Amino acid sequence: MNGSDAYCATEAQYVRRHHKHEPRENQCTSALVKHIKAPAHHVWSLVRRFDQPQRYKPFVSRCVMNGELGIGSVREVNVKSGLPATTSTERLELLDDEEHILGVQIVGGDHRLKNYSSIMTVHPEFIDGRPGTLVIESFVVDVPDGNTKDETCYFVKALIRCNLKSLADVSERMAVQDRVEPVNQF
Repeated sequence: MNGSDAYCATEAQYVRRHHKHEPRENQCTSALVKHIKAPAHHVWSLVRRFDQPQRYKPFVSRCVMNGELGIGSVREVNVKSGLPATTSTERLELLDDEEHILGVQIVGGDHRLKNYSSIMTVHPEFIDGRPGTLVIESFVVDVPDGNTKDETCYFVKALIRCNLKSLADVSERMAVQDRVEPVNQF
């Protein structure tokens, strides 16, 4: 959340509206915020592609979809080396192109993120007088045996921060390419 755990009023309103997780005793939950200097349509074009998370998620090396893209779709994700996992099986729970909301549930894999569920929302805003985007990603996950809630949240938040930073980098490059006009060569 931009260096702190405090939300501004707009962010808090979006979290209350869209990011409702009901954690059980053995779970942790949190929400992270990222302001991106690119229009929401660029950001959403990346986020909504459940079948292509590797376009902006740096730890994903490959994604294979089972069936057509839609609610209930399942993807098999290969994770790059360096993380304590090699695969993750994930189901698309929510895809709302009107409200720009994506919900994903992890349903399998060789990792410790059991009962992981996330919601990601994309909201248009202005940053320095230009179209920008507020992205919020929240999650709930079981705390693995041998770990604390703080350790688990710290690990998941670190992964999400990397993904959000990469999403910002890719989206902002797309926005710059849109602003650059081709040079006439006569």
